[in-house]
Amino acid sequence: MWFLISYGFLAPPTIFIALCLLGPAAALVWRRTGLAIALVSGFCLFAAATPALSSYLMRHVEAEIPENDDLRAAQAIVVLGGDIRVAKDADNGDELGSLSLERVIYTVDAYRQLQKPIAVSGGIISEAHQSVGALMKDMLETNFGIPVTWDEDKSETTWENAEFTARLLLPAGIKTVVVVTHSSDLPRALWCFERAGLKALPWPAPRSAPKWDEIEDFLPNLNALLKTFYAVHEMIGGVYYRLRYGSQQVT
Repeated sequence: MWFLISYGFLAPPTIFIALCLLGPAAALVWRRTGLAIALVSGFCLFAAATPALSSYLMRHVEAEIPENDDLRAAQAIVVLGGDIRVAKDADNGDELGSLSLERVIYTVDAYRQLQKPIAVSGGIISEAHQSVGALMKDMLETNFGIPVTWDEDKSETTWENAEFTARLLLPAGIKTVVVVTHSSDLPRALWCFERAGLKALPWPAPRSAPKWDEIEDFLPNLNALLKTFYAVHEMIGGVYYRLRYGSQQVT
């Protein structure tokens, strides 16, 4: 159900496209109702693809990130895996996707500033042959010469990122961590790590800038539609996680 709501048929823009197709069909029987469905869903699809709306939604999500945390109190840096480019076979080798690569870059900056041990977290995605954690570890050590102390490579969700990483860090006496991920992911990630028993500090990943000053900000484009998808995904995810895991405390 979670994937159906957050990624599948019920998630934007798929739901709007489906309603745009359903509206004309419904109009054959209920003319006004069908036309109303098509018009409203078409308008929603148009709006979702504008930088003005996408930047507003992203800033709304990012507003939940705590401000002015003293990162010097952290005992470790935890980077969460994102996407992956799956190879056609095991011999060619999987590669980190663009989101994961950005997080590796943030981690390099965090390590150079804080000089704290690093934990990577991310399991095998879809049909990949390697875990995201293993690929991030290899990237950090091979390309940047930065050691990785803990490699959590079993998690498939943000909740599992926190749960499985806490099992590695708490026995080592680590109680305060800097969490590295994209700004839109931080509110849900921080909530999960706090529930897992770790004090979580947000790494200052780049925030979204408001876009409603130029005429182009009200014209649709694919990049804005993707950002709207991520923002809505995080809004749904925040509610879902609190409903599903709100009563749980990782021990």
